[in-house]
Amino acid sequence: MGRTITVSRLEDHPNLPEVLGVLAQLAHIGDDHLVALADAWVNSPALADARDRALGPESPLIVEVLAAFDALTALFADDILGEADYVVVESAVTVRALKSVRDAIAASYARPALSKAEHAALLRPWRTVFPQPTVDEPDLGPRADSVKALLSMLPQLAGRCHDEDGQVLFDALVDRSFVAEADRADAVESAFQAAVLTSRRRVWVLVRRTGTEGLLRPCPTCRGAVDRGRETTRVLELCLDAACALLVADAVPDSCTDLLAEQVLALIPSQRPPS
Repeated sequence: MGRTITVSRLEDHPNLPEVLGVLAQLAHIGDDHLVALADAWVNSPALADARDRALGPESPLIVEVLAAFDALTALFADDILGEADYVVVESAVTVRALKSVRDAIAASYARPALSKAEHAALLRPWRTVFPQPTVDEPDLGPRADSVKALLSMLPQLAGRCHDEDGQVLFDALVDRSFVAEADRADAVESAFQAAVLTSRRRVWVLVRRTGTEGLLRPCPTCRGAVDRGRETTRVLELCLDAACALLVADAVPDSCTDLLAEQVLALIPSQRPPS
């Protein structure tokens, strides 16, 4: 039986390398991996008991585990639904595969609360497909630094109620959100099709989720929730579309990337072109 260990931060988790290895791999799961993960997943009374223990209220950082489950569902939402033309794995196979992934997430976090046998059994399907942990970043395309710079800007906007510079930046983005709206909508569709063709559609979802969490987080000063009104929605969509255009900048015309991203990047000091 594992020992009960209180962990308040992920950085303090005694099984941190394995946790990070599993989480880092999520964006790298491909269609062939889904099939293999589905084939490897099994269930039994003993595994069900281990799963219940791993997801128990006293497991380390259980709230983060559940948040990771939500992120996983969002990442594979199209695959689970199974209706899009670009989805090639049957929905039932994806659903079964994600059971293996959830077991791996839960087991890695709950390692201190599990016996060695329980931990190994829950991780076995995952390790069958991914025998070595990885901490590789998702492929953010040829302009990865610009994608990161844009995403790192969004938390500043969340604190604009106590940050004058953040408010000025937000107001500038609102103004730019009204420029060429119809053309931008067409460009976003072209960029998404490029993400499908370059096998980056799940990273596309990851980028949008990361950006959304950055902008909509509570203000770090007053902890107040950000205003989710129409202007916030416009700014969020403008920034997410820009980040996703940069993600596939090598697979769309430069005019598409420029239309969606350059006006936003011009507001980030580190991304401004030399005068």
